[in-house]
Amino acid sequence: MANTLVVGAQWGDEGKGKIVDILTENSDIICRYQGGPNAGHTVVLKDKKFIFHLIPSGILHPKKLCVIGNGVVIDPQAMVLEMEELKKGGVKIGNNLKVSKNAHLIMPYHKVLDRERENKLGKGKIGTTMRGVGPAYIDKIGRVGIRICDLIDEKVFREKLEENLLEKNFLIKNYFKAKPLSVSQIFDEYMGYRKIIKPFFADIGEILKKAIMSKKKLLFEGAQGSMLDVDHGTYPFVTSSNTTIGGVLTGLGIPLKIDDIIGVSKAYTTRVGSGVFPTEVFGNEGEMLSSRGAEFGATTGRRRRCGWLDLMVLKYSTWINGINKLAITKLDVLDTFPKIKVCVGYELDGKRLKSFTIEHHILNKIKPVYKEIKGWHSSTLGIKEYKALPKAAKDYLKFISDSLECKISIISTGAKREETVIV
Repeated sequence: MANTLVVGAQWGDEGKGKIVDILTENSDIICRYQGGPNAGHTVVLKDKKFIFHLIPSGILHPKKLCVIGNGVVIDPQAMVLEMEELKKGGVKIGNNLKVSKNAHLIMPYHKVLDRERENKLGKGKIGTTMRGVGPAYIDKIGRVGIRICDLIDEKVFREKLEENLLEKNFLIKNYFKAKPLSVSQIFDEYMGYRKIIKPFFADIGEILKKAIMSKKKLLFEGAQGSMLDVDHGTYPFVTSSNTTIGGVLTGLGIPLKIDDIIGVSKAYTTRVGSGVFPTEVFGNEGEMLSSRGAEFGATTGRRRRCGWLDLMVLKYSTWINGINKLAITKLDVLDTFPKIKVCVGYELDGKRLKSFTIEHHILNKIKPVYKEIKGWHSSTLGIKEYKALPKAAKDYLKFISDSLECKISIISTGAKREETVIV
């Protein structure tokens, strides 16, 4: 296996955690390159469930190195709590985890601003996880962010904290009418976190440079999905980072050394939060997808919106990422549907659109064009070999592959690691 990127091809929650877990077996280093603790990757080993927010899911494999790049925003409180939970589950964390010294920190005032801005937007809210991710990226781009390397030096950290709180507290108190935050309280809290996580700080760029030069196998783990990319997604209802392939290069400081790009898609579509969703379904079909797929966010617990597979979205994601292989997850969720719809195009004012658009006002008006495909009415749960799949399920997968002109290499037939078909 060469250097591989696992990227979400929809609006996130596609099941990337499981795919990364499977591919980790043949990788040396697993790299997280963007996002923050808003990510929620779930991996089920036997009867034990692990949920990852910051730490790469490859940590479940002994003797593999996991790195968190400079493109990720780090909440030290969330990181400490996640490490504690993993250790309770029997996962060892030591020299197998490294965190970039250039990664930016999520501060308590970022969480307050995230919450207050969402509340102020009311019905027009983005639907963030309110974990401070967006405001942390705002400060990063605004060149006032505090990085992990700043946390190492107490004097530098305190100076930057005081400078930031002058502005943040003014906003919090005078604009949002909320309680201002204390410099001393935040300083003491973060010094406590520093003591715990300092052993993991490293120069990730140098580690990966040596790894690439020595022909190590790298696995790049994305958070969220392509349609939530801040540049290429359905703006403004997106996340605050580049979830697509470009985020790998800037978020880790490496050259273009990616051989395989695996796009992960559910056998249908889901979305959390606000924003356009052309193939969303309601009523009995929506309830069936939601209940059979256990569609609740790993990070927020919010119920996901459900809909039919959207090939317009997948064609767009395949192109902008250079996806050359597909992983289809949750095929078993469709087992009981007599007919399955697939969106093969969009119509606007009676005219067929030639390509996908990220313009929100247009997507709000389009009408999806569906093709109906016969269901298979038999269980695919836990199937491990392609030949054992029902013919109608194979036909469905072939239709997806042919439409996208992209080979399907992995099919997930359940939540557990072993419930997988490797094609």
